[in-house]
Amino acid sequence: MPSHLSADRPAAQPPGRGSVDALISQTRRLKGDVDAVRRDCEEEGSDDPRERWQRALYDLALHQLNDLDEHLAQLRDGPLPTAAAPEPSVPPQSSLLSRVGSAEWNLLTDEASWSGELYRILGRDPAAPPLTLDELPSLVVDEDRPKLTTMVTNCLVDARPIDGEFRIARRGGDVRTVHMMGEPVLDTDGSTASMWAVLRDVSELRRSQRVVSETRDSLHHRQEAARNEHRLAVELQEAVLPPWRGSLRLPHRGPRILDLASHHLPASTHTLIGGDWYDTLELTDGETLLSVGDLTGQGVGVTSNMTMLLGAVRGMAMAGAQPGQLMAWLNQLLDATVQPALGSAVCCRYRPATRTLVWAQAGHPAPMLFRDGTGRVLNTPDGVLLGATSGAVYGQAEETLEVGDLLLLHTDGLVPGHTGSAAANLLLGLAPRLTGTAEDCVRTVVQELGDSEREDNACVLVARVMS
Repeated sequence: MPSHLSADRPAAQPPGRGSVDALISQTRRLKGDVDAVRRDCEEEGSDDPRERWQRALYDLALHQLNDLDEHLAQLRDGPLPTAAAPEPSVPPQSSLLSRVGSAEWNLLTDEASWSGELYRILGRDPAAPPLTLDELPSLVVDEDRPKLTTMVTNCLVDARPIDGEFRIARRGGDVRTVHMMGEPVLDTDGSTASMWAVLRDVSELRRSQRVVSETRDSLHHRQEAARNEHRLAVELQEAVLPPWRGSLRLPHRGPRILDLASHHLPASTHTLIGGDWYDTLELTDGETLLSVGDLTGQGVGVTSNMTMLLGAVRGMAMAGAQPGQLMAWLNQLLDATVQPALGSAVCCRYRPATRTLVWAQAGHPAPMLFRDGTGRVLNTPDGVLLGATSGAVYGQAEETLEVGDLLLLHTDGLVPGHTGSAAANLLLGLAPRLTGTAEDCVRTVVQELGDSEREDNACVLVARVMS
């Protein structure tokens, strides 16, 4: 390879050997550090898209550092003998140098000179004469020949530098990607006398970059799918489920019986809608259905399951099923199907004529009753958990309410970090503050508990007896 860029410019002096050795040492230390970080961070066998993308980036960084190591080593050791030298078949001083080669084409004598490395890159016999510029395209795949022709023409005619890539087909069908950089060498009258070039095998580097791109695209597609699923879940909830916040309005056919409010508190660690739900419904006999519960899982699937379950609960309640019987039928329904999977539920019917609350539960916190600034948990009726064998009987309890009483229903997870009696005691401690409207009381509960980090979704439903 010629050491000049043009005929009238002096050859650049190579850097001192010691300074290049120092750069090589720094590069190899950095390679070791990157490899160590990669081993510490990667999880063996992980199929997570983000993990695959990170591994691909580490591999690409190591490929580029390997290339830098090779180039610095060749800069330190100097060019290897060309094929035209007395010993063209002399092995390279280092196997690392086989990926970078050089060539010069003399336009005045039509002679070509290739380095030994270039023969190896292009898969040519070192004993064969180097190809001329007219013959070089014979090694290039058909689709890339116009690209090479354009680069060479621009260099020879317009004195433009060459900087581009093309694919070559080696013996045996092996296709490699080659990066070519070069410049014209001008004679004294300014015309092109020859052209020199450095060719580098970048096949592995481009493969690593493709892996990075593919894993990044896979990660983006997965994230976009998650966002779409979340959006669909929200739209589905808004279309068919009760509103997740604010007041609940029932049609009034006379004096207002109950003041209702509710709220949904999303989990801080999840991006998808969870399976907690609440519902209110005025029945044809003038009674009111109040229910809360939770389904296992998250996302669009659990939202559609929630819609189906609420439809079943409403239908059975409209048909006159009392809470205990409704729970038994719901258990039979779930026992006969794979989905949905119900975690727990509580179902209440309020009879305004006698101010009686009839309720049943399955694996769920019992309702709370607040009166005159104090509160208590209603006594749990006898019963069994949902998911028991078909034919299970659920007990139900009755509670006589008074005007001004506040009833609070909630799902598990309303009080982060607390369950059972500990959670109940924290809620009962709010009794002196739960004296306003239903919406005021919900706001108090949310302000007290809503800012806490919670691992699961939760719902709260409040009903105050008005008459």
